[in-house]
Amino acid sequence: MRTVVVVHTGPATVQPIKQQFQQILPDVRVVNIMDDSLLNDVIAAGHLTEAVTGRIFSYMQLGQQMGAVALLNACSSVGEAASAVRAAISIPIIKIDDAMAELAVASGPRIGVVATVRTTLEPTVRLIKAKAAAAGRSIEVMEALAEGGFQALLDGKPEVHDDIVKRTIQSLADKVDVIVLAQVSMARLIPSLTDLRVPVLSSPQSGVEAVRDALASRH
Repeated sequence: MRTVVVVHTGPATVQPIKQQFQQILPDVRVVNIMDDSLLNDVIAAGHLTEAVTGRIFSYMQLGQQMGAVALLNACSSVGEAASAVRAAISIPIIKIDDAMAELAVASGPRIGVVATVRTTLEPTVRLIKAKAAAAGRSIEVMEALAEGGFQALLDGKPEVHDDIVKRTIQSLADKVDVIVLAQVSMARLIPSLTDLRVPVLSSPQSGVEAVRDALASRH
């Protein structure tokens, strides 16, 4: 059985990604490495740090040593760290939000990005702009921070988190062609957003599909 190692920066991403693996790659053994100090340190610093990048590299190396055929980075806040260590790792490193960003760029020129953490908002916007540049497309990105949502999740109040995020999404819906949810932890809201006139994209499904595609290309 092939092994994929997923590197998480908090517990909120473990279950949504596990569910996608069960649906999309049920024959793959998933090993989770979770270090919640990574995201906490990025939030405290206000940006990705060298120390966090170093730890991401250590976990990616560890995943490779465990016999993984691919690595999945589950957090957009440290996505740029995953990109930075790719050259030193001999197996594919897939970023959870890469495919989502490409889909967003293809969906229209006005892209809304919603996050509950500012340190996730900024790298997600940079990623989308990089994908647009690579595709030769001109885009406009509108950012919206769901203030208090992340803390509500940490406080064990998911319904408060969901309400804050939904209201933030709705505030963008009339101004954009597509909305991107910058964090895996928001993906579970998708089924309750059917009344919006624009598509809402989340990363767990497209991220795991990207893992599937990477594995298929290695056969």
